[in-house]
Amino acid sequence: MPVGTQATVKGLTIGQVRQTGAQMVLANTYHLALRPGENVVRHFGGLHSFMGWHGPILTDSGGFQLFSLAQMTKVDEAGASFRSHLDGQLFELSPERAVEIQEALGADIAMVLDHVVALPNTPEAVHDAVQRTVRWARRCLAAQTRSDQALFAIVQGGLDADLRQQCAAELAELDFPGYAVGGLSVGEAPSEMYRILDCTLPALPADRPRYLMGVGRPQDLLEAIARGIDVFDCVLPTRNGRNAAGLYRFRSRAAAQPAL
Repeated sequence: MPVGTQATVKGLTIGQVRQTGAQMVLANTYHLALRPGENVVRHFGGLHSFMGWHGPILTDSGGFQLFSLAQMTKVDEAGASFRSHLDGQLFELSPERAVEIQEALGADIAMVLDHVVALPNTPEAVHDAVQRTVRWARRCLAAQTRSDQALFAIVQGGLDADLRQQCAAELAELDFPGYAVGGLSVGEAPSEMYRILDCTLPALPADRPRYLMGVGRPQDLLEAIARGIDVFDCVLPTRNGRNAAGLYRFRSRAAAQPAL
């Protein structure tokens, strides 16, 4: 999924996004709630009309901002309180509020609000975040009112295999229509990400979509697909494009020489 954080994929018209063969686009709850506001988007017919994109759209819940804006965020059982990165105003996001905003935005797939913590971290902090993620997932389910919007759960647990399996199993019992693996590709070695996928995916239903959040390197896509991941999002393709960077397969001169 190309990332259109503020309902636009930077550097591309929506027609150019279609030409890439993209099947789905991602937008972000936190950023759109700040500007222009979910009610403005709803007034103009929801994200599909607002963006001019008539394929599927997924909205992230704002949970990643608990990690990326950690210095401006306070988290408790009720939810998260942010200081806006735009003007410093207080922005409060509970599981119920995250669902309410996403229903107003009108995406096809909405994400539960989860608790993402920075790594490395104490075992206690990671364990608490996992338990809060599951409790918040239940609250998101209870708050959902739109039957035409699929709500996906998010597995957390840091780099702890047991916590990942526990979180996945508890969320699977709640029977979500899809599941995401979050909290990876945040600085850990690729081998650690693959290890966590190896232990997490078997605990998720095989008949539901499985989404790896924030991963876009080609080698990581292939490794994750081989393990059973179906959906990805990442800013890498458009960010590289805006900065005149590209990816290519490197072969050394020595490797290109025929064997004697």
